[in-house]
Amino acid sequence: MTPQENNPQDLENTTGNPEDVSTENGLPVPTVEELTLQISELETQIAQLYEKVQTQETELAEQKDKYLRLYADFENFRKRAAKERIELIQSANEGLIRNILPVVDDFERSLKALTDNKNLTVESAKEGSQLIFNKLYKTLEQAGLKPMNAQGKNFDMELHESITQIPAPTEDLKGKVVDEVEKGYFLHDKVVRFAKVVIGS
Repeated sequence: MTPQENNPQDLENTTGNPEDVSTENGLPVPTVEELTLQISELETQIAQLYEKVQTQETELAEQKDKYLRLYADFENFRKRAAKERIELIQSANEGLIRNILPVVDDFERSLKALTDNKNLTVESAKEGSQLIFNKLYKTLEQAGLKPMNAQGKNFDMELHESITQIPAPTEDLKGKVVDEVEKGYFLHDKVVRFAKVVIGS
């Protein structure tokens, strides 16, 4: 056989189906159609991911806008509340002052009468002063002021301020208030002034 002649067996080994062509690692080489399909699927996935990112960015922007609006509302509320609190503190005693002003007027009239009327007796002056005092006291009571009755009570640090101690006049007054130097007061149920007391020992 000459070198130019082909062996029939060799020809048989080199022929066959083109689809059976393999790579070096034995895996089939994808066709153009398969590559095109894979590329299309990848493009679809990329488009979906891009759309998802866009949606999330939009939602994030909306949440940020909502947060900024809520923060602005809160700041406005905080400033308004602070302003209202200052106004409330400044005008808290307005009603009480209005009610006390007539008492001040009575005091002015009483002082004028004491100055102008040389024949005014001590008894008349005392009676006028008592009327003014009763009017003032009633006004304060209407505002919630209540006197504290400490005389003869057990000493209570929550209500009383001890200024000194003296020997108790009787055995049952030991540890109790034997004298009230300055009366204490409640405003409703809150102590606004402690009673200054003397304690028996």
